[in-house]
Amino acid sequence: MKQQANLIRAGQVIEHDGRRWTVLKQQIITPGKGGAFIQVEMRDLKSGNKTNERWRTADTVERLMTEEKEFTYSYSEGTNLVLMDTETYEQTHVPAELMGDAAPFLQDGMTLTVDLVEGEPVAIHLPGTVVLEVVEADPVVKGQTASSSYKPAKLSNGVKTQVPPFIESGERIVVRTEDASYVERAKG
Repeated sequence: MKQQANLIRAGQVIEHDGRRWTVLKQQIITPGKGGAFIQVEMRDLKSGNKTNERWRTADTVERLMTEEKEFTYSYSEGTNLVLMDTETYEQTHVPAELMGDAAPFLQDGMTLTVDLVEGEPVAIHLPGTVVLEVVEADPVVKGQTASSSYKPAKLSNGVKTQVPPFIESGERIVVRTEDASYVERAKG
């Protein structure tokens, strides 16, 4: 399916120079002179190599249609994740690198959405939020108001984030998987 280059979004799969690429990032750049162009960072599905490509916004690219399928994470084996198909209970090996920066948020038994192109996995999406324990939190600075600033904290998966001053070490919090940002205290 042809689409204009300025409609390229992260997570899409495109065909370029006879190869399939998954889009990691895109940015529209408007120089002082001349027309705008789109800068795209993408990864080759076969080799895993990354590259940057530029297109004029009016150029067209071939977008491949992806099919979404749900899997349950079982365990990791080397550089692969072993996932179980939620319908057939068959196990599938998928490269862990398809998760990108969200990898530390993977948890046992988690339901993942895998994007497939002609049956081949091209991207893994985690749930929007996860519950994690705060293992380190800086003490509150006297005179600091709750609305003014967050403080650094370390989560049980090793990721650092910012939390409100009232959150202490040992508390469980809800965190966004896309950017490790604090959402709220975990209930229960």
